[in-house]
Amino acid sequence: MVDTRPGTSTTPGLPGPLQQLARNAWQAVLLIGVSAVLLGILAMAWPHATLVVIGVLFGIYLLVSGVMQLIAAFGTHAEASLRVLAFISGALSILLGALCFRGALESILLLAIWIGIAWLFRGISQTAAAASDPAMPARGWQLFSGVVGILAGIVVLSSPLSSIHILTVFAGIWLIVTGVVEIGTAIRIRSSAR
Repeated sequence: MVDTRPGTSTTPGLPGPLQQLARNAWQAVLLIGVSAVLLGILAMAWPHATLVVIGVLFGIYLLVSGVMQLIAAFGTHAEASLRVLAFISGALSILLGALCFRGALESILLLAIWIGIAWLFRGISQTAAAASDPAMPARGWQLFSGVVGILAGIVVLSSPLSSIHILTVFAGIWLIVTGVVEIGTAIRIRSSAR
């Protein structure tokens, strides 16, 4: 027999509070999906303006992270060598963040170089880890992914400005696809919660 009192579940699989959460969750997932689609369309329609905004946000990120590293350098009880590294890293982050605000070209160039270096290091570490551990799950895919990361890093570093524009278009496409998937998920959650 199913309990039909208010606040209780009429669905056998979900208790009352979980069913209520599922009823409300679809709206949040739908909002995320619609936002991703809109951001993807904006990124594809105005890639240069998108890059300028991302460059400014990247500069803000560098400034904030630099200040936090400086605070950590002076406020922690770590070894002196770690505090010196935190201070140097924080000072460099603040300097690079300030360079981002000199102009759109500088911030976009710095962002592209940052992405290229990150992909290169991640690809090298992923390839080395997969090559050195024969028991790694999906080792072949890990090796493939690492090599692709290395190649992507090299491409971005060799031509940072043109590659960052292409990345913006791909990010726009990715956001649209992700948004459509999220919208579909929201619809499924809504129909399951009824």
